[in-house]
Amino acid sequence: MRSVLITGANKSLGFELARIMLKNDYYVFLGSRSKERGAEAVETLKSEGLDQVALVQLDVTDLNSIKTAVKTVSEKFGKLDILVNNAGILGGYDQKAVSVKPETMQEVFDTNFFGVINVTQAFLELLRKSDQPRIGNITSGLGSLTLQADPNWEHNEVKTAAYGPSKSALNAYSIVLAYELKDENFKVNVIDPGYTATDFNNHGGPFSVEESAHFLFEHIDLPEDGANGTYFSHEIEEAPHISPW
Repeated sequence: MRSVLITGANKSLGFELARIMLKNDYYVFLGSRSKERGAEAVETLKSEGLDQVALVQLDVTDLNSIKTAVKTVSEKFGKLDILVNNAGILGGYDQKAVSVKPETMQEVFDTNFFGVINVTQAFLELLRKSDQPRIGNITSGLGSLTLQADPNWEHNEVKTAAYGPSKSALNAYSIVLAYELKDENFKVNVIDPGYTATDFNNHGGPFSVEESAHFLFEHIDLPEDGANGTYFSHEIEEAPHISPW
C-alpha cells in the first residue's frame, strides 16, 4: 500500500482527493492546520468505511509543526510515497498591484510558496525511502505567466497581485526541484485543478470539487515513464505542451 500526505485536506479539494485516494487503496495522512477540523474530516471518512487514514496536524508556516508531522508519518509508516502540497490561502479580495498591502503578500507567500518549500524539504528523506516518490504541487492558472499575458484566455480579466505571483513562484520552484530530483526516480509536477467551485471563489467555479479532485488524482501518482516537471491544467488540454513558467 502506498502512502500519501495531503496538506490542507480537512475540506474542499484536499478532502475530496483524500476520499478518492482512500477508495483506491492508498494510506492517507490527512494534513490539517486545525486539529479539530482535521479530526472531524477523519471521522467523516471513517464513517464511510474508509479506515486507512490518519490525522496529521500540520501548519505549513510553522517549522515545529512540520517536524512533528514528519515524526508522525515516520513512526506510522516509515516512509512517504507521495506528497501533495495542497494547502493554500487566497489573501482576500483587494489584490490590485497598486494597493495590495505588502503584509498581505507576505502572508500569502508564507503559505503558498515558503510553506511548500518547508514541507517538501522536511519530508525529502521519507520520500527517498519510497521506490517511486511523487510530489504534486497544486497550482492555479492565475500563476501562469503565459496564460495571464494571453488576452484571449477566458480568465484574463482576473488578476491577483498576491495569490497569482505566489503560484508563479511555486511553478518556478517546482521546475528546479524536478530537475534536481530527476535521477532519484522522483516525479515532481504542478497541477492546476481549474476554476473550481470552492470557498476561494464563493463556490462560483464551473468545475465541481469532485471533478477537479479526480483530475488531481489522475496526475499525482504517475508511472515510471510519466511526466516530470510538467504543468497539468484541468481547463486546457494542451497545457503540458505550453510553457507556463
